[in-house]
Amino acid sequence: MNLSRVSWRKSSYSGGGNACVEIGVAPAVVGVRDTKDRSYGTLAVTPERFADFLTAIKAGKLER
Repeated sequence: MNLSRVSWRKSSYSGGGNACVEIGVAPAVVGVRDTKDRSYGTLAVTPERFADFLTAIKAGKLER
């Protein structure tokens, strides 16, 4: 999956630091990568799975 032309963005909750992830959205995939070391690669998931992930976070299902 080529995400080289995707516009990447950090969450507004990141506080401006480098301890966060970036999200890049393409028509059939959502990419997630480490802001401070992009050489680690990119996790690519379907938009539906990413929406499920966000829903779980908002519902507190992924709390430590």
